[in-house]
Amino acid sequence: MPTFTKTDVEIETEEPIYKGFFKISRYHLRHRLFNGGWSDLMQREVMDRGHAVVVIPYDPIRDRIVMLEQFRVGAIATSESPWLMELVAGMVDEGETKEQVAQRELEEEAGLTADSLHYALSYLSSPGGMTERIYIYLARVDSERAADYGGLAEEHEDIRVQPMARAEVMSMLENGKVDNAATVIGLQWLSLHVNKYRREWGFSELDE
Repeated sequence: MPTFTKTDVEIETEEPIYKGFFKISRYHLRHRLFNGGWSDLMQREVMDRGHAVVVIPYDPIRDRIVMLEQFRVGAIATSESPWLMELVAGMVDEGETKEQVAQRELEEEAGLTADSLHYALSYLSSPGGMTERIYIYLARVDSERAADYGGLAEEHEDIRVQPMARAEVMSMLENGKVDNAATVIGLQWLSLHVNKYRREWGFSELDE
Protein backbone atom coordinates (compact mmCIF):
# COMPACT_ATOMS: atom_id res chain seq x y z
CA MET A 1 0.00 0.00 0.00
CA PRO A 2 1.20 3.59 -0.63
CA THR A 3 2.88 5.31 2.28
CA PHE A 4 0.85 8.51 1.91
CA THR A 5 -2.63 9.64 0.75
CA LYS A 6 -4.17 12.79 -0.73
CA THR A 7 -4.19 14.31 2.74
CA ASP A 8 -0.38 14.41 2.59
CA VAL A 9 -0.43 17.00 -0.22
CA GLU A 10 -1.00 20.71 0.38
CA ILE A 11 -2.12 22.73 -2.67
CA GLU A 12 -1.41 26.40 -2.10
CA THR A 13 -2.79 27.69 -5.41
CA GLU A 14 -4.35 26.29 -8.59
CA GLU A 15 -4.26 28.62 -11.61
CA PRO A 16 -5.99 27.83 -14.94
CA ILE A 17 -3.58 28.68 -17.77
CA TYR A 18 -5.24 27.12 -20.85
CA LYS A 19 -8.69 25.83 -21.79
CA GLY A 20 -9.47 24.29 -25.17
CA PHE A 21 -9.91 20.65 -26.23
CA PHE A 22 -8.12 19.99 -22.95
CA LYS A 23 -7.25 22.30 -20.08
CA ILE A 24 -4.01 22.99 -18.26
CA SER A 25 -3.67 24.25 -14.70
CA ARG A 26 -0.60 25.41 -12.79
CA TYR A 27 -0.32 24.15 -9.22
CA HIS A 28 1.86 25.41 -6.39
CA LEU A 29 2.06 22.57 -3.87
CA ARG A 30 4.12 20.68 -1.34
CA HIS A 31 3.96 17.10 -0.08
CA ARG A 32 5.24 14.99 2.79
CA LEU A 33 8.68 13.38 2.43
CA PHE A 34 9.58 9.76 3.15
CA ASN A 35 12.31 10.77 5.60
CA GLY A 36 10.01 13.19 7.44
CA GLY A 37 8.90 16.78 7.02
CA TRP A 38 7.61 18.47 3.89
CA SER A 39 9.00 19.24 0.44
CA ASP A 40 9.75 22.77 -0.66
CA LEU A 41 6.93 24.56 -2.45
CA MET A 42 7.00 23.42 -6.08
CA GLN A 43 5.27 24.33 -9.34
CA ARG A 44 3.63 21.72 -11.56
CA GLU A 45 1.52 22.03 -14.73
CA VAL A 46 -1.22 19.42 -15.11
CA MET A 47 -3.26 18.62 -18.22
CA ASP A 48 -6.88 17.56 -17.81
CA ARG A 49 -8.34 16.03 -20.97
CA GLY A 50 -10.96 13.87 -19.29
CA HIS A 51 -10.98 10.09 -19.07
CA ALA A 52 -11.28 7.39 -21.71
CA VAL A 53 -12.61 3.89 -22.28
CA VAL A 54 -10.83 1.24 -24.37
CA VAL A 55 -12.61 -1.86 -25.63
CA ILE A 56 -11.05 -5.18 -26.66
CA PRO A 57 -13.53 -6.61 -29.23
CA TYR A 58 -12.90 -10.36 -29.07
CA ASP A 59 -14.71 -13.07 -31.05
CA PRO A 60 -14.27 -16.39 -29.19
CA ILE A 61 -15.86 -18.46 -31.96
CA ARG A 62 -13.24 -17.46 -34.53
CA ASP A 63 -10.50 -16.44 -32.06
CA ARG A 64 -10.33 -12.98 -33.61
CA ILE A 65 -9.72 -9.46 -32.32
CA VAL A 66 -11.34 -6.58 -34.19
CA MET A 67 -8.59 -4.02 -34.71
CA LEU A 68 -8.83 -0.45 -36.01
CA GLU A 69 -6.42 1.45 -38.23
CA GLN A 70 -6.53 5.24 -37.98
CA PHE A 71 -4.44 8.41 -38.24
CA ARG A 72 -2.85 9.84 -35.08
CA VAL A 73 -1.13 13.23 -35.34
CA GLY A 74 1.06 12.59 -32.27
CA ALA A 75 2.73 9.65 -34.02
CA ILE A 76 4.18 11.73 -36.86
CA ALA A 77 7.30 12.70 -34.91
CA THR A 78 8.60 9.20 -34.12
CA SER A 79 6.65 6.58 -36.07
CA GLU A 80 7.30 5.20 -39.52
CA SER A 81 3.60 5.76 -40.21
CA PRO A 82 1.10 7.84 -38.19
CA TRP A 83 -1.65 5.34 -39.10
CA LEU A 84 -1.75 3.10 -36.03
CA MET A 85 -3.30 -0.27 -35.22
CA GLU A 86 -5.52 0.24 -32.21
CA LEU A 87 -8.42 -1.05 -30.16
CA VAL A 88 -11.79 0.69 -29.96
CA ALA A 89 -11.60 3.74 -27.70
CA GLY A 90 -13.37 6.97 -26.83
CA MET A 91 -13.64 9.75 -24.27
CA VAL A 92 -16.13 9.67 -21.42
CA ASP A 93 -18.72 12.43 -21.83
CA GLU A 94 -20.37 14.07 -18.83
CA GLY A 95 -23.14 11.89 -17.40
CA GLU A 96 -22.05 8.72 -19.20
CA THR A 97 -21.11 5.48 -17.49
CA LYS A 98 -17.98 3.68 -18.66
CA GLU A 99 -20.15 0.82 -19.97
CA GLN A 100 -22.24 3.25 -22.04
CA VAL A 101 -19.07 4.67 -23.58
CA ALA A 102 -17.86 1.17 -24.42
CA GLN A 103 -21.10 0.27 -26.20
CA ARG A 104 -21.27 3.63 -28.01
CA GLU A 105 -17.71 3.45 -29.28
CA LEU A 106 -18.08 -0.17 -30.40
CA GLU A 107 -21.00 0.87 -32.58
CA GLU A 108 -19.48 4.13 -33.87
CA GLU A 109 -16.00 2.83 -34.63
CA ALA A 110 -16.53 -0.82 -35.55
CA GLY A 111 -20.27 -1.26 -36.21
CA LEU A 112 -20.47 -3.84 -33.42
CA THR A 113 -22.67 -4.60 -30.43
CA ALA A 114 -21.23 -6.45 -27.45
CA ASP A 115 -22.87 -9.75 -26.57
CA SER A 116 -21.34 -9.24 -23.12
CA LEU A 117 -19.06 -6.66 -21.58
CA HIS A 118 -16.46 -7.27 -18.86
CA TYR A 119 -14.35 -4.77 -16.91
CA ALA A 120 -10.63 -5.55 -17.25
CA LEU A 121 -8.53 -2.84 -15.54
CA SER A 122 -7.79 0.85 -15.37
CA TYR A 123 -4.54 2.81 -15.38
CA LEU A 124 -3.20 6.37 -15.37
CA SER A 125 -1.89 7.24 -18.83
CA SER A 126 0.80 9.74 -17.75
CA PRO A 127 0.45 10.70 -14.08
CA GLY A 128 3.51 12.93 -14.06
CA GLY A 129 1.49 15.62 -15.83
CA MET A 130 -2.01 14.36 -16.77
CA THR A 131 -5.13 13.44 -14.82
CA GLU A 132 -6.41 11.03 -17.50
CA ARG A 133 -7.39 7.51 -16.41
CA ILE A 134 -8.03 4.80 -19.00
CA TYR A 135 -10.67 2.12 -18.35
CA ILE A 136 -10.33 -1.10 -20.37
CA TYR A 137 -13.20 -3.51 -21.10
CA LEU A 138 -13.40 -6.85 -22.86
CA ALA A 139 -16.33 -7.18 -25.27
CA ARG A 140 -17.51 -10.51 -26.64
CA VAL A 141 -18.49 -9.83 -30.26
CA ASP A 142 -19.32 -11.50 -33.56
CA SER A 143 -16.51 -10.28 -35.82
CA GLU A 144 -18.52 -11.24 -38.92
CA ARG A 145 -20.80 -8.30 -38.14
CA ALA A 146 -17.99 -5.73 -38.09
CA ALA A 147 -18.25 -2.79 -40.47
CA ASP A 148 -15.60 -2.22 -43.12
CA TYR A 149 -15.08 1.38 -42.05
CA GLY A 150 -16.06 3.37 -38.96
CA GLY A 151 -15.88 6.69 -37.16
CA LEU A 152 -17.81 9.95 -37.22
CA ALA A 153 -17.11 12.40 -40.03
CA GLU A 154 -17.94 15.37 -37.77
CA GLU A 155 -15.15 14.24 -35.46
CA HIS A 156 -12.74 13.83 -38.41
CA GLU A 157 -12.54 10.08 -37.82
CA ASP A 158 -11.57 7.83 -40.72
CA ILE A 159 -11.23 4.26 -39.48
CA ARG A 160 -10.50 1.01 -41.26
CA VAL A 161 -11.96 -1.93 -39.34
CA GLN A 162 -9.93 -5.15 -39.49
CA PRO A 163 -11.01 -8.39 -37.78
CA MET A 164 -7.74 -10.29 -37.33
CA ALA A 165 -6.69 -13.65 -35.95
CA ARG A 166 -5.65 -13.22 -32.33
CA ALA A 167 -2.35 -14.98 -33.01
CA GLU A 168 -1.57 -12.48 -35.78
CA VAL A 169 -2.35 -9.52 -33.53
CA MET A 170 -0.14 -10.92 -30.78
CA SER A 171 2.67 -11.42 -33.29
CA MET A 172 2.33 -7.77 -34.33
CA LEU A 173 2.49 -6.79 -30.66
CA GLU A 174 5.60 -8.89 -30.07
CA ASN A 175 7.30 -7.39 -33.13
CA GLY A 176 6.58 -3.78 -32.19
CA LYS A 177 3.94 -3.18 -34.86
CA VAL A 178 1.43 -2.21 -32.17
CA ASP A 179 2.93 0.54 -30.03
CA ASN A 180 0.28 2.78 -28.48
CA ALA A 181 -0.06 2.31 -24.74
CA ALA A 182 -3.78 1.53 -24.41
CA THR A 183 -3.66 -1.14 -27.10
CA VAL A 184 -0.44 -2.69 -25.79
CA ILE A 185 -1.85 -2.90 -22.26
CA GLY A 186 -5.22 -4.21 -23.47
CA LEU A 187 -3.68 -6.94 -25.60
CA GLN A 188 -1.29 -8.00 -22.87
CA TRP A 189 -4.23 -8.24 -20.45
CA LEU A 190 -6.12 -10.37 -22.98
CA SER A 191 -3.18 -12.74 -23.38
CA LEU A 192 -3.28 -13.37 -19.62
CA HIS A 193 -7.05 -13.79 -19.35
CA VAL A 194 -8.33 -15.11 -22.69
CA ASN A 195 -8.72 -18.71 -21.50
CA LYS A 196 -10.52 -17.64 -18.32
CA TYR A 197 -13.22 -15.94 -20.36
CA ARG A 198 -13.33 -18.67 -22.99
CA ARG A 199 -14.12 -21.14 -20.18
CA GLU A 200 -16.81 -18.86 -18.77
CA TRP A 201 -18.39 -18.54 -22.22
CA GLY A 202 -18.34 -22.31 -22.81
CA PHE A 203 -15.43 -22.49 -25.26
CA SER A 204 -12.34 -24.67 -25.14
CA GLU A 205 -9.06 -23.26 -23.91
CA LEU A 206 -6.38 -22.24 -26.39
CA ASP A 207 -2.88 -23.68 -26.51
CA GLU A 208 -0.47 -20.82 -25.89
